[in-house]
Amino acid sequence: MQDNFILYGNVNSGHAYKVRLMLAVGGVEHDYQHIDIDQPRSARPEPFRSLAKFGQVPLLLHNGRPYVQSDAILCHLAEHTGRFGAETPERMACVREWLFWEANRLGMCLPQLRWARRFEPDAYNAGAVAWLQGRFDVDIAILDAELADGRAFIVDDSPTVADFSLCGYLFWADAAEVKLPQNVAAWLERISRLPAWRAPDVLLAA
Repeated sequence: MQDNFILYGNVNSGHAYKVRLMLAVGGVEHDYQHIDIDQPRSARPEPFRSLAKFGQVPLLLHNGRPYVQSDAILCHLAEHTGRFGAETPERMACVREWLFWEANRLGMCLPQLRWARRFEPDAYNAGAVAWLQGRFDVDIAILDAELADGRAFIVDDSPTVADFSLCGYLFWADAAEVKLPQNVAAWLERISRLPAWRAPDVLLAA
């Protein structure tokens, strides 16, 4: 049976970008459907409305079965394909550590900074933005230090879904008005040279 993948995303979602980037770089054939997240959840189209458990993008349908939450989707795709970290249990264990770190740290503060500074500056008070910036500064320093030993990607010298997860919003650093340290910038450049890589606004608009 040939796998059938349908990804639902939005051009402003770094979480959707993580998943579509993995599919693109991995050469995984899939359909992509844009969801207008400015619509009320009740107005969003079927089958997205019924199958997106939390009403959010991304939603991946794999042979009709729904998968939600970007890092969980990435784990599923890696394990299904046996690639991008799932080649061995030991490598996948390292990948999971980074996925959980991303969700709790960088993936919490950076999307909020981008939203506050680009889309809704009046919705955040100065103290909240300063706190988010401080959190980001700590997190990006950790990531930079991890990459200081010269390895090409976050686990080793081959990309994994952990790289796709971590970079999801970092390609929007300018929109978030944050600066990237040297090792992180070099790592993002290596990701951007992977086959079929495209910037978020290009990949998610297709």
